[in-house]
Amino acid sequence: MYTFSKRLKIVSILLFVVGAVGWGTSYVASHDLTLDDVKALLAEEHSYHGAETSHSEEAYGADAQRDVQTNSEAHAAMIHSTHDSNTHAEESHVVDTHNDDAHAEHVLHQMHNRPYAALYVAAFFFFMISLGVLAFYAIQYAAQAGWSPVLFRVMEAITYYLLPGALIVLGIAWWAGDHIFIWMDPEVVAHDELIQAKSGWLNKTWFMIRGLIFITGWSLYRYFSRKFSLAQDLADVNDNKNFKNNFRISAGFLVFYIYTESIMSWDWIMSVDPHWFSTLFGWYVFASMFVSGITVIALITIYLKSKGLMEFVNDSHLHDLAKFMFAISVFWTYLWFSQFMLIWYANIPEEVTYFVTRIEDYNLPFFGMIILNFIFPFLVLINSDYKRVPWFIVMAGVVILFGHYIDVFNMIMPATVGDRWFIGVPEISAVLLFLGLFIFVVFYALSKAPLLAKGNPFIKESEHFHY
Repeated sequence: MYTFSKRLKIVSILLFVVGAVGWGTSYVASHDLTLDDVKALLAEEHSYHGAETSHSEEAYGADAQRDVQTNSEAHAAMIHSTHDSNTHAEESHVVDTHNDDAHAEHVLHQMHNRPYAALYVAAFFFFMISLGVLAFYAIQYAAQAGWSPVLFRVMEAITYYLLPGALIVLGIAWWAGDHIFIWMDPEVVAHDELIQAKSGWLNKTWFMIRGLIFITGWSLYRYFSRKFSLAQDLADVNDNKNFKNNFRISAGFLVFYIYTESIMSWDWIMSVDPHWFSTLFGWYVFASMFVSGITVIALITIYLKSKGLMEFVNDSHLHDLAKFMFAISVFWTYLWFSQFMLIWYANIPEEVTYFVTRIEDYNLPFFGMIILNFIFPFLVLINSDYKRVPWFIVMAGVVILFGHYIDVFNMIMPATVGDRWFIGVPEISAVLLFLGLFIFVVFYALSKAPLLAKGNPFIKESEHFHY
């Protein structure tokens, strides 16, 4: 039986408090910024980069693009409508001033968005880990896998975070509103025909209803699966009724999951760019959450084993977890390349703009995550012997988790903060906040049941799993 140590409780609480204070400080600092502060910042950037760079800056988001286009057209109309050089100079100065003000206001809005977006990225990242583990857990039951039952208690503990984590994500989406989703801003919708056409789906009420349906379904499966798993431990040796019930609901849940995960990825992630869509997006997000979840299973298992608490887990179990980490990393890369290559090759303006924005303004994190999520784990985990070495798995796991945080970062930040991104106090504080909460919830859940699911009919096969 695992005991949630006082030291780990203190560490998790400290992480949460430090993260909360850091994020709160960054939130206050960003909202203390004024238009004059932004104008001074832009003037400093102008003097540093030179006039040519300054005039090449682009405003991001549908509303800013319309402002720039409208102002440019007005400027051109003024030029053609008068031959008086003095009048032309005055009107040009007015338009330039208006353009500068509009750009400064847009940059201010982006800088105000940053703490909200950083909080949302971190919240979604830790939530998706628990949802990925829940899917992996259901697959083990539906497949009647014989190698994995010794890991079930770890999986169940990680999924304990699912309900609070999902509600937090949905709560941030409701609270932050148009700071993350431009379709929640009535002013934007009023001037955007494309978003208006999608308003039957993209509206706040229906968004929340769908989210609550998803969370209810996931949480009900998690609750009953855990209940049947614990009940199986207390059942007679030949009584596998609870295991069979778990098998049935797991098979049904996987059908529910594959639909709701895809719709959730459209709502909670893809709709930050409501003008863009990808038919591969649900699978792409699934691959990211799946490999992240499996990685966390491996890291927690190795931690518990290092404390002498899971002696029934051997290097063959770690080898299989590392194989999944390797395989799903390759699968994620396949989906990333498929989505990128098809859109880039077709070169349809409304589709390719998604990647143009990220390549131009997020060059380092966009291409860096390929190294973190594919090249590094591929090179480290391709060797079968390395998959049995705990510190190799931990090293690869930490890099994979950081890489998939950057993946979520790349999905959210370009649509919310544009080119005003940076991994600084808001981002690091938000990660620490949710890391502390995640550790507290998961290890609390671990302490509530024995670490071995002794009643599972495949437990002996799992304990003696070697190859």
